[in-house]
Amino acid sequence: MTRILAIESSCDETAVAITEDGKLLANVVATQIEVHEKFGGVMPEIASRLHTENIGVCLQQALDKSGLRFEDMDAFAVTRGPGLIGCLHVGLQAAKTLAMLYQKPLIPVHHLAGHIYANEYVGEFKFPLLCVVVSGGNTEFVIMKDHMDFEIVGETKDDAVGECYDKVARVLGLPYPGGLPIDQHAKLGKPVIHLPIPDAGGGKYDVSYSGLKTAVINYVNNRKQKGESVDVDDMACSFQTVAIGMILDKALKAAHDYHVNQVILAGGVSANSYLRAQMKEKLEGSGIDLIIPPLWCTTDNAAMIAKVAERLYQKKFFAPLDLGVDPNWKIDHWDDYTTK
Repeated sequence: MTRILAIESSCDETAVAITEDGKLLANVVATQIEVHEKFGGVMPEIASRLHTENIGVCLQQALDKSGLRFEDMDAFAVTRGPGLIGCLHVGLQAAKTLAMLYQKPLIPVHHLAGHIYANEYVGEFKFPLLCVVVSGGNTEFVIMKDHMDFEIVGETKDDAVGECYDKVARVLGLPYPGGLPIDQHAKLGKPVIHLPIPDAGGGKYDVSYSGLKTAVINYVNNRKQKGESVDVDDMACSFQTVAIGMILDKALKAAHDYHVNQVILAGGVSANSYLRAQMKEKLEGSGIDLIIPPLWCTTDNAAMIAKVAERLYQKKFFAPLDLGVDPNWKIDHWDDYTTK
């Protein structure tokens, strides 16, 4: 029997989960959205302070829900990166303290690997597969030929798609985070506003979002200067058609070029209804399987960190207690546990 307590604190959710032989016993998440929405985005210093306040409460709630104690755990897992450095430090210090006190292994987990493996709660991986990792901080296309084998074949050259959504939502006067309100307004509009598809250059499967974001901002500002209104529904639809269209285009090219058996969506933007529907439609009849994570798995949580940690525990991938965080940790270097 293997019991793992996992901690996630890479951005604005403080989360603790406990698993027992793969069964999820507790999954506690304390979100900070209400605090950060007034700023239109995450304020790193405030997020770090709130993690410090929330971590103890989340740990206790997880123990209460599971009916277990710290000494019952076989290992303590934690998100080492990527993420906001101050936020990552809170989770890592908590995990290191527990590992030291109870003399149990410390398992560092890559945040994006967590998002990918969250899909194991609903389906079985069929290799080789393509992971479409789309979130507020990351946009990557990752090929997996086996478990814990990650090859980045494409990525954003500037802004992440989720970050672009948040900034477009702000200029349109929509609430933070911007993914859901833009998705909702897009359903009411039409893609009648011409927006450019940025040329990412570089790799065949790379994308770029900076130019798209700038085009929306310039369009809105020009309309305001002329005293003209902006149809939010039409702009949301036009923006989403291009933003998600780039992901679909690159993902489908990579899926066919690498002859994958499966495509997996991962990350916060995988909750987008247009992306989900279009990916299903594009892959229908292709012979390529599709796994779409349940909505509770799309936002940051510790259950996904525990899922990766279960595999790492079996491989005995443990880290020393002088381990540091890595806010820029690349998923294809997930086994690099050198201290920072």
